[in-house]
Amino acid sequence: MPTLTIDGKTVTVPEGATVLQACEQAGSPVPFYCYHPGLSIAGNCRICLVEVEQSPKLPIACYTPAAEGMVVHTTSDKVLKARQDVLEFLLINHPLDCPVCDQAGECWLQDYYMNYGLYNPKFDEEKVKKPKAVPIGPTVMLDAERCILCSRCVRFCDEITKTGELGIFNRGDHSEIGVAPGKELTNDYSGCTVDICPVGALTDRDFRFKCRVWYLGSTKSVCPGCSMGCNIEIHDNRERKERPHVAQGARVMRLKPRYNADVNQWWMCDAGRYGYKAIDEQRLTTVQHRNGHGHQTSTWSDALDLLASTLRRLQEARQMDRAGVILSTQLTNEDLYVAKRVAQALGIRNVAVQGPARPGRQDDFLMKADTSPNTRGAQALGLSLDAAGLFARAARGELTTLYVCGPDVIEAYGQAAADQVKNCVELFVYQGSNAGGSVQAAHLVLPAAVYAEKDGTFTNDQGRVQRIRPAFAPLGEAKPDWQIWTELAARLEVPVSFTDAAAVFADLAAREPAFKGLTYEIIGDAGALLKA
Repeated sequence: MPTLTIDGKTVTVPEGATVLQACEQAGSPVPFYCYHPGLSIAGNCRICLVEVEQSPKLPIACYTPAAEGMVVHTTSDKVLKARQDVLEFLLINHPLDCPVCDQAGECWLQDYYMNYGLYNPKFDEEKVKKPKAVPIGPTVMLDAERCILCSRCVRFCDEITKTGELGIFNRGDHSEIGVAPGKELTNDYSGCTVDICPVGALTDRDFRFKCRVWYLGSTKSVCPGCSMGCNIEIHDNRERKERPHVAQGARVMRLKPRYNADVNQWWMCDAGRYGYKAIDEQRLTTVQHRNGHGHQTSTWSDALDLLASTLRRLQEARQMDRAGVILSTQLTNEDLYVAKRVAQALGIRNVAVQGPARPGRQDDFLMKADTSPNTRGAQALGLSLDAAGLFARAARGELTTLYVCGPDVIEAYGQAAADQVKNCVELFVYQGSNAGGSVQAAHLVLPAAVYAEKDGTFTNDQGRVQRIRPAFAPLGEAKPDWQIWTELAARLEVPVSFTDAAAVFADLAAREPAFKGLTYEIIGDAGALLKA
């Protein structure tokens, strides 16, 4: 393990580390464009030049191996002048369209120019013109004039997805990024090329011109699109959140991958990235009660009183075997745990968890066929996954009350089966976040919060328990599922009472062996594994 001196600080790094990595470890980071820790080293942007004593010229830090006894300077006059010169070359043909560029506010060219540039330009010729605003796939727009040829996107398609759609064409100052003849950028991770583009050359067609990045709020969360549980950031419209009665439009602007070495590293699939629209679309925002005139708006108090009285009658008649509860693998560990506790206290034995209606696409990278985030959590809590059998019992008239939390049973089992259940049971309760066929079939509709409005945890297919956090308050009258069950428990005088998700998880970890010893603090941002 070589020991170096960087800007007067001594640092020891692992064998094989580069000077750039050593500088980061020493707290003296150097600028870079083409380097990315998840890709091969290209060494073509030259902005990471440093001064190494006894070296005849300035080496690039990203490609130079750290060696024993090296003395490195990252801010000497010689280094700063070289960075300034590199920036001048990079900007010679770069268009001055920052005010209309979607990358403005998170552009490394802007940042580095303000830190290291500020030169008097010498170039007095016409800039080379290249294609602008060219769609190169369903999700990505290319502006070749803004490209600095760092080749990150090319290497991503060659090394990560291994689909090879992108390349660098032509020579000299006419070189430009483009798609290979006859191809489009259509791989399942195409949005990642926008994430790693350090300038405004590749932009997201879904996000373009929707919101300036300095108006975005950011919340750490987990993608609910499949059992991989990729770590993400929810970027929301801060004005929409702070002034909900004035600002209009969707609350969520985009999702971005968040680094987790043990799960998704720096990446996420397009299916998860663009699945955020369900957070606000077709949301259930009011309590509804169906009578002879169709669904009517009701109140939480009336709805929970009706459900509680129905369950109380079954309890008094000792017919709790006539009540069934179907939960969802989209629910958090906290939601599932409180539902399980309340059902057990009431004597409801017919409790099962419904997974996705159909499998999704799977690959050997991040995408999983299980398109729900918490199947492993349901299993760890000892809940049955035979929701189909329970639903079939309801369709045969063996249940009088069916309480469905989360899954759209119409999508899972078909309209005919749902109609049969509606006609067989006395009370069909649907508790969910988005409108679907189950809403029309249910006697009682309870609006629930989505993952972006909840505090809690999911457990991915590795058995890793990971935190989600609320980016904003629930829409309308929606509430977290665990809270709805807690309020129902209070009406039934069941001793299950919690004030927040943290209290739920503390109780869960104390009672459930698989979660023993875990806390929100231990889980942190990276997650923690279930007990074996």
